[in-house]
Amino acid sequence: MKNVINNAKKGILMVALFATVISFAKEVSFNIINEAGRTTLAILNVKRGNLLSIKDNNGVTLYKETINRSGTYTKGFDLTSLPDGAYFFEVDKDVEIRTIPFTVKSSIVAFNKEKTVVSFKPVLRIKDNRLLITKLALGLESLKIKLYYETNKYGSSSFDLIHSEEIQGTKTIERAYKLDKNAVGLYKIVFTSEDREFVEYFKI
Repeated sequence: MKNVINNAKKGILMVALFATVISFAKEVSFNIINEAGRTTLAILNVKRGNLLSIKDNNGVTLYKETINRSGTYTKGFDLTSLPDGAYFFEVDKDVEIRTIPFTVKSSIVAFNKEKTVVSFKPVLRIKDNRLLITKLALGLESLKIKLYYETNKYGSSSFDLIHSEEIQGTKTIERAYKLDKNAVGLYKIVFTSEDREFVEYFKI
């Protein structure tokens, strides 16, 4: 197994920057209606399995729901009972996360749509022993990539780091890696960007 890991470390190499156009989902548009004691949120172009959350300014999740139908999501919320402070709705889609901030003060809910933020997730595609990674970074946010390979040591499995790098200063991140085709097994890749961590597992 040690030889496999050594070979895997040698076999991981940057083959080229590749020009791949990602077909991102349609931009999520939304509408908010504030009425007495009730806020109605309508989000267009959602897919079944997308996640909707309400979080406070410290990132603590106060509400979480898996959207169970594609199309337009509409739901009413009573936000007036929340303590005074800053909060946000978070819509977690396939390749993007949209945050819609709002404040509560003396039971009055206020939204500022201009402060809505869209963050794009890294997209991983695997073809044979090649890894293709793309991510939009419109704010020039950095992306850290760590690639691990599962090993069995002393009767227990663990993941050994075999490659890491940080990419920054570009709006379109594109990377291609080639793994040693003889290093078959389970891999883990960890992406870190904008204080968010995304983990994926795959086998070759």
